[in-house]
Amino acid sequence: MFFISLYLVAIAQGGHKPCVQAFGADQFDADDPVERKAKSSFFNWWYFGMCAGPTVGIFVLSYIQDNLSWALGFGIPCIIMAFALIVFLIGTINYRFAAKTEEKNEEAFGIFDHQRSKQFRFLDRALFKGSNEDGTVCNIDEVEEAKAILRLVPIWVSCLGYAIVLAQTSTLFTKQGTTMDRSIGSNFKIPAATLQSFIGLSVIILIPIYDIILVPLTRSITRKPSGITMLQRIGIGILISIVSMVVAAVVETKRLETAREYGLLDDPNATIPMKIWWLLPQYLLAGAGDVFTMVGIQEFFYDQVPSDLKSMGLALYLSIIGIGSFLSSFLISIVGKMTGGNGEDGWISDNVNRGHIDYFYYLLAGISVGAFMMYIYVARSYVYTRERGL
Repeated sequence: MFFISLYLVAIAQGGHKPCVQAFGADQFDADDPVERKAKSSFFNWWYFGMCAGPTVGIFVLSYIQDNLSWALGFGIPCIIMAFALIVFLIGTINYRFAAKTEEKNEEAFGIFDHQRSKQFRFLDRALFKGSNEDGTVCNIDEVEEAKAILRLVPIWVSCLGYAIVLAQTSTLFTKQGTTMDRSIGSNFKIPAATLQSFIGLSVIILIPIYDIILVPLTRSITRKPSGITMLQRIGIGILISIVSMVVAAVVETKRLETAREYGLLDDPNATIPMKIWWLLPQYLLAGAGDVFTMVGIQEFFYDQVPSDLKSMGLALYLSIIGIGSFLSSFLISIVGKMTGGNGEDGWISDNVNRGHIDYFYYLLAGISVGAFMMYIYVARSYVYTRERGL
């Protein structure tokens, strides 16, 4: 029953998340100047809302699950989701469903009968009769849509490094916190997972600053409606993630030194006399990275696909996070086997005081640097081909 519940959550998220943002963005009228300007800020404030609720939820539910009841901790969000479904159904009479015209779609996406992209020309064979096994012939729009998705693959791959770093915020960051002094006052002890709420808090603080202050400021310099391009925004977030890994490594080194100083290396259940607030900088930096990279990726994958494939574009964004989590688990497994064995503790050990998570964080920083260099290359290539209509 437990695993069935997890699978049901995964299926629900797979159906819900790729569609809900695309549906929300589609509520803005692209032909209306006021709504078009509002749409440019939609993904910023969407992510703000997505972080505001979970920030409170993580703190409250973590406390309930640790101190009262896991059943109650799961039951509360279940009731809230049922209420949200009712609100969603009530609102259906007011939703905008844009009338689709082929001419508008082609103009918006830059596809015309007399102009086809030169990239991935092997796909043009689908335009000719007899090229497919079943004898069907694709039209130009279908071929160009396939090319548009393929163009995004290099960007998708280069962002996986960021997703691997992101996975640590709910795994190894929390594992660090469980060993540290989590007391507030004499009677209250916060759950280690509560610190994840500071990622949301960082987002809640920085998104208004970004949208209200930084965008107008950079817009006056670059003359671009969004201030900086979506690709530039993603790149800045990847750089911040590198810094967050270095900071996390430095804090972990300090934690290990404190454990050694107090003779606690061989006691994995001991509370190290080092406040959990030492972890705040890496959590806040993770949130800052999200403001740039996560929001940038969402908007980029929504914007760069044909109108009929908006939800698929956002599914590509979500798959970055999912694949990144799998890669993180795989990397942890490999590092654990390569650095441990024969009775020796590896970098990733059940006894974190005998492990070296700081070395692992430095490794992730190095991987992120490589991913960033790859991202710079593929982003420039993408812009080059788009600007020249290749």
